[in-house]
Amino acid sequence: MGTGAQARAMGVKFPAGGKTGTTDSFHDAWFVGFSSSLVVGVWVGYDQPQPIGADAYGAKIALPIWSEFMRNAVRRFPAQPFEIPDGIEAVELCRVSYLRPVQECPTYTEYFKDGDDRPSQLCPIHQGSFKQQAQRAVATVLSGLGKRLKRLFGRNP
Repeated sequence: MGTGAQARAMGVKFPAGGKTGTTDSFHDAWFVGFSSSLVVGVWVGYDQPQPIGADAYGAKIALPIWSEFMRNAVRRFPAQPFEIPDGIEAVELCRVSYLRPVQECPTYTEYFKDGDDRPSQLCPIHQGSFKQQAQRAVATVLSGLGKRLKRLFGRNP
């Protein structure tokens, strides 16, 4: 389960984002997160460096504190949906292969800015429809043919 799913399970049901962190030997754990109206950082550790405890990851130690604070703070500082800036494209991808999804893929949305490479290959892990299987087979054949032609006509060093 990812950090976002953990935050949702802890009651963060509004639009939010964030990042966990954990230092070597579990001396520090943190989570910095935000909504459209508030940015909050939580750090857990000791004044003098020493381990917090076994498996003291940011998602395990700091995220619950952040989640509880934000659930209460959102009452006073309501979170609004984030606006997607110009030049950003939402692309649905397979949650397992991180490639373009086929019919059976569990999916998620990833955002790309202008100039970013977007996955073009279909997910090879999930079966997909007959049409998607045929598209994947044609792409594989064409890719192999392209590599052979490049070797045949490519420059020798």
